[in-house]
Amino acid sequence: MPEISDFLKDLLIARGIQTPEETEIFLNPDYERDIHDPFLLTGMEKAVARILSAIEKKEKIVLFSDFDADGIPAAVVMHDTLLKLGHTNFSVVIPHRNTEGFGLNDGVVARAIEDKTNLLVTLDCGMGDAKYIEILQAGGVDVIVTDHHLPNHDVPEAFAIVNPNQAGDTYPNKYLCGAGVAFKIAQAIFYKLNQNQSPTSNFQPPTPISKGWEKWLLDMVAIATLSDMVPLQGENRTLAYYGLLVLRKSPRIGIRTLCQHLRLFQKNITEDDVVFSITPRINAASRMDEPESAFELLSTKSEARAEVLATHLENINKERKVAVAVMAKEVKQKLKDRAEGPVIVVGNPHWRPGLLGLVATNVVESYSCSAFVWGRGDAKVIKGSCRSNGSVDVLALMNEAKDLFLEFGGHKKSGGFSITVPNLALLPDALSKAYERIHGTDKTSDDVVSGPILTLDDISSGTFSDIQRLSPCGMGNEKPVFVFENVSVSKAETFGKEKGHVRLTFARDAGTMVNAIEFFSDESVKNISAGDTITLHATLERDTFTRGQPIRLRIVDVIQTELVT
Repeated sequence: MPEISDFLKDLLIARGIQTPEETEIFLNPDYERDIHDPFLLTGMEKAVARILSAIEKKEKIVLFSDFDADGIPAAVVMHDTLLKLGHTNFSVVIPHRNTEGFGLNDGVVARAIEDKTNLLVTLDCGMGDAKYIEILQAGGVDVIVTDHHLPNHDVPEAFAIVNPNQAGDTYPNKYLCGAGVAFKIAQAIFYKLNQNQSPTSNFQPPTPISKGWEKWLLDMVAIATLSDMVPLQGENRTLAYYGLLVLRKSPRIGIRTLCQHLRLFQKNITEDDVVFSITPRINAASRMDEPESAFELLSTKSEARAEVLATHLENINKERKVAVAVMAKEVKQKLKDRAEGPVIVVGNPHWRPGLLGLVATNVVESYSCSAFVWGRGDAKVIKGSCRSNGSVDVLALMNEAKDLFLEFGGHKKSGGFSITVPNLALLPDALSKAYERIHGTDKTSDDVVSGPILTLDDISSGTFSDIQRLSPCGMGNEKPVFVFENVSVSKAETFGKEKGHVRLTFARDAGTMVNAIEFFSDESVKNISAGDTITLHATLERDTFTRGQPIRLRIVDVIQTELVT
């Protein structure tokens, strides 16, 4: 292995990576070495055989996916797989977040049976749909569940379940996202075909399929893996790493068009571009009850249609921002006289369920408390989203108060629920008591942790290149945050249409300048002036919109150490 700098060694050690073998695996992801055998997943053999049988018999297939930036890419993965195999007798069904909610529903089940569907494949959902799957199976529809969530109640009695988190599964990676599971199915299907192991010898794809073709699907897996906040370690790191490589040269017309609208250079797409630019547009579609438009953009072959859809997604994303801003303002008004407590519960029956998660995130950032935000909009029952401030597992909280919920689910940091109006009044007290039972008086939080100390003169192309070798960064492999102590601000300014962002400029010893920016800054940062001395917590990034693409700082936290009066 080539020699690496002491700076990079220190960054790796901070991640628990010390031996040469660990270093090689982390810095140099290898598809053949790091991607696990898909047939290690329980139910894979049975699922693949059933899908291939349906293709060979030209049976009617329904792909039913979740509506978010994991489920929609998962649907594209299976859509592209079926088309590659010459199968066109299928449809893609994505529920509307605000009116139908997560998972299967009465209407979808009834239509599948009436249409004499032979096979229904769930994508990024299904583990909580035991009652609907029982009806489908009894109605002559075979159901294959592909998911990564744990069931809260009964395990579905489906034809097959492919889920690394189902009981008894020994697959090495328990943190695949929904699109990752869909990709493992595609990987297994193409392996069978390459080995001439399809259920009958009569089936032949319409065109020869080159070995490894399924890797072109990794652009969708990268988007989903980064969007769904699963740990970027082990196989997930490799999927995201190769997925970004594919994304940078993806032939998808929708990706190319969306990048043009977002002023992204496709060949240089980073994980930040995905999370902060692409993901919000995909999610905006479902939040505004149009998930099909995001799916169509990612799967269309028409340049004209891609242009229409990219423009539309940008417009509804703007509408989404306005709606969330209005809701956040209302939250501030509702909470101005709130009593202190470890968990905030706030809502309005008029609030659209698809926007609640964004508002919950805003509450966490504004009040440093875990938040449960509820609304109903056009839904039949009260829906809610919750986010943790890092001091509590919100899924554990809901389990402690489970008798109040109609349904609930999620992860340690985020989740969703439905609840009756009478029980809603009991929820704040129940969650506060649950918090105390779990944590007692411990109120630890995810405050900024001091990282390595650098000087402004340490900012260089070499330093940035070392940091880039840690990419892709995200959950489980966080981007390193550096501390710049007692630096003097040469210039401070706000920018943006509403002057909501801040740019600070610093002079280095060599006389050159370096910028630090923060988007959507609070007043404490906006009030910094030229001449102030601060301690800065920041990450490093390239300014791709400035000639020469200089390295700049992205502000994480600011501590004002001296003010000029």
